[in-house]
Amino acid sequence: MQENTNETLNQEHMNVNRRVFLKTSGTAVAGSMLLPAFIQSCQGSPLSAGLQAYLDHFEVNAQILQRVIATALSKGGDYADLFFEHKVQNSLALEDGQVNRAYSNIDYGVGIRVLKGDQTGFAYSETVTPEAMLKAANTAANIASGAKNISAADLTEASRPDYYAIQKNWEEVGVPDKIPFIQQLNDKIFAMDERVSKVNASLTDETSYILFYNSEGTITFDYRPMVSMGAFCIMEKEGQIENGYASRSFRMGFEFLNDEVVDLLAREAVERTAILFEATKPKAGEMPVVMGAGGSGILLHEAIGHTFEADFNRKGTSIFADKLGKKVAESFVNIVDDGTLPGNRGSLNMDDEGVASEKTYLVKDGVLNSYIHDRISANYYQVAPTGNGRRQSFRHMPLPRMRSTYMEIGPHTKDDIIASVKNGIYVDNFSNGEVKIGAGDFTFFVKSGYLIENGQLTRPIKDINIIGNGPQALADITMCATDYLIDNGTWTCGKSGQSVPVTCGLPTVLVKKLTVGGLSA
Repeated sequence: MQENTNETLNQEHMNVNRRVFLKTSGTAVAGSMLLPAFIQSCQGSPLSAGLQAYLDHFEVNAQILQRVIATALSKGGDYADLFFEHKVQNSLALEDGQVNRAYSNIDYGVGIRVLKGDQTGFAYSETVTPEAMLKAANTAANIASGAKNISAADLTEASRPDYYAIQKNWEEVGVPDKIPFIQQLNDKIFAMDERVSKVNASLTDETSYILFYNSEGTITFDYRPMVSMGAFCIMEKEGQIENGYASRSFRMGFEFLNDEVVDLLAREAVERTAILFEATKPKAGEMPVVMGAGGSGILLHEAIGHTFEADFNRKGTSIFADKLGKKVAESFVNIVDDGTLPGNRGSLNMDDEGVASEKTYLVKDGVLNSYIHDRISANYYQVAPTGNGRRQSFRHMPLPRMRSTYMEIGPHTKDDIIASVKNGIYVDNFSNGEVKIGAGDFTFFVKSGYLIENGQLTRPIKDINIIGNGPQALADITMCATDYLIDNGTWTCGKSGQSVPVTCGLPTVLVKKLTVGGLSA
């Protein structure tokens, strides 16, 4: 089917309309293979047929784009860009044993940004007619004052990698194709444990078409799939009610849905809920904390990642603002923010400023190596952008944001780490967290874990807060194992009123002391 779709688009790209585009673009222009035909920009630069399909989809051409950019810069701005987005989202929800809710949403428009130094002018339009875009460009241009003569730059198509190639795009899939999987998830959970009293399950697929152009002449496009599936399990035993949640989310197509992922989610949801019947709260206080591989990466995200975002450091509000190039952790600690993991929820072929994604070492051999940069902060620090300029939608300005943040493996083993702790806790299942950027103080909520007594995992624990300080926690990581794992759940990061999908990961590590909120001594 993909081969036939590619052939159709190659023959008809000159007059492709939105209806045809929705059927074809996922396989024809989302993949790593560009079509052989090329179109010329008004200056003669070759544009791929894939890019031309996106220009046709948003009903713009080189002349219109350059006119809008010229208007955006007409009052003296240093730089301007256009971010076109068309997002299609579909959701199904199951409750009381059957799929009884469905939701679809289509979002479409363009955001126009103008930079003057480190100041930003921004406006957006939900229509992309020349008149509407010129009006928005005039609004964004007001960040600057004074006249400026702009000559149109040649369009230069930026190459892009392909970190989320798909086999079958969501536009080819109907509701009847999806329902059996969510129904099967419900049935498997009920069949696994007689204590299950209720299941809520959900399935969401999303497809975004992105077209980007800036005043430097750079033009590129991206096709971004996303699928998320989760189950909320409620169990009851002798009047005690517990709940647990399991989810997976990837930049994948319909191939994500299979028996394996359904079995995995069902088993995980039941196991995470069942253990809570045996769990208690530990005594409160300061103690060693072993962070289990995977979801414990929330420690990096909340305690460390946000404070590495360059806008906070540029403004001097982050506690790491004066620590670039300095030792912040043991020499075996390497922390990465990565947008290149194949199919990962946090990955991007390009960020929302048209910058190709990359793997960025934030901490290298224990030394603070890099901040998380967008275009503004990169210009301030005189470094290259790291591909972290992200926005929630065309209605928002890009900000430095994390993608997939994780720590690489260390020299120890999980067993050795646990054996080294006389009295502490082991945690590996989290629900949320937050950080105060200035002081670096953080807290996150632990759904479940275990006591460590005399170097052994003993009784299960549940529903506790862990509190600490980011720089201190980073310095207090004294052991790091070889069992690195990414948590591919439905993590979503909030900042400045915007939400973006992310992931996190960690090997098993030992933080020699954190404050645990539990029972009073």
